[in-house]
This record gives sequence, C-alpha cells and structure tokens, in this order.
Amino acid sequence: MKILLSGTASDSHTWNLVHLQLFLGELGHEVVGLGPCVEAEELADACRRHAPDAVVLSSVNGHGYRDGLAAVRRLRAEPALAAVPVVIGGKLGVAGRPQEAETARLLRAGCDAVLGDDLDALRGFLAARVHGGVPA
Repeated sequence: MKILLSGTASDSHTWNLVHLQLFLGELGHEVVGLGPCVEAEELADACRRHAPDAVVLSSVNGHGYRDGLAAVRRLRAEPALAAVPVVIGGKLGVAGRPQEAETARLLRAGCDAVLGDDLDALRGFLAARVHGGVPA
C-alpha cells in the first residue's frame, strides 16, 4: 500500500515522522514522506502527484485538530482526491487529551479515522484497507 505521510501545517517536529515512516515501512508499506509543516494545498498537490492509497497526518504540537480539519477539507473538496482515505493522529489539541467534539468534527469533515497516538489502531486501520475492509 502506498502511504503519503505528512506533518500538519504548523507542526515542525520531525522525530514523529521518522518514527512513523520506519513503522509503516516495517509493516511493508511504501511510504512517501512529505516532512513537517505541510500546508493543505501542498498536501493536495502531493496526493495528485503520488496517487496514495492512504494519507497519514501526524501532529505533535497540539494544533493537529485545526490543521487536520483544513487538510481534510481541502482533499474532500477535490473530486479526484475525495475518496483517498485520511487518518490523523498524534496530539490534536493543546489540552493533551482526546476531545470528543473535535474528533467528531474531524470525522464529519472527512477523516476516516482519528487515532491519537495509538500505533496498534493505525496498524489495524491500514490492515483493514489492505485486506478489503476486513481487519487483519
């Protein structure tokens, strides 16, 4: 599975992206890493260029909710990208804990999953897509 891995627009942290790229690669996925501080338009351009099977967004700085909302809305606004699965994880808010209202809003905007920092949940999300919707 080809995965486009990206930091969110305001997140300059790279260690999480390196960790995720290694994790996803060890699971057998082809990973295209965009790096940190990726704006929504840059993400859309990369999706058109690389045609990923899924997009994984990561945030550490606590603004993942805001940035993730902009990113998924941008992807869903373009018919050619509207069906690309998008998952977001990491620290999504400055409170440092899951926020049910923000999670629900991300899902309504088009995220396929909001995972926090649970790598087992990410593994399961991707396995379900590799195996035709049936969790591994």
